[in-house]
Amino acid sequence: MRRKPTAGSPVQLAALVVGAVFLLVGILGFVPGITTHYDDLGLAGHQSGAMLLGVFQVSVLHNVVHLLFGVAGLLLARSWAGARGYLIVGGVVYLLLWLYGLLIGHESAANFVPVNMADNWLHLFLGIAMIAMGYLLSRGRVAARH
Repeated sequence: MRRKPTAGSPVQLAALVVGAVFLLVGILGFVPGITTHYDDLGLAGHQSGAMLLGVFQVSVLHNVVHLLFGVAGLLLARSWAGARGYLIVGGVVYLLLWLYGLLIGHESAANFVPVNMADNWLHLFLGIAMIAMGYLLSRGRVAARH
């Protein structure tokens, strides 16, 4: 007898939502109007003048990273361990990106993503939120293993 499919765990749902949002953000980064100064969208680097929602500096590379991160979230949300790992490791990556953005000059050639101050603070929030979701939404199941 086949089991009825069940809804994913809370951590899987969180990873699915986060992945879907990243996918949407990656797509919107290529939409003129939602991305202001679209004609100034560069392949990579701080010279890209395109701004998602008029606030967050983006480039083709930045948008593609969002798309790939979104697809990864959707795929990893299919399992509890994958979802938890996506949220925690992804959160750590975003905290590292926040530090990177703070340490490099925004006009520096090292700002290849590119990031601006709005991106930096969003990366801090995302990193903390993703790690928190990864731990808090899975702690009952982790505790049950021990």
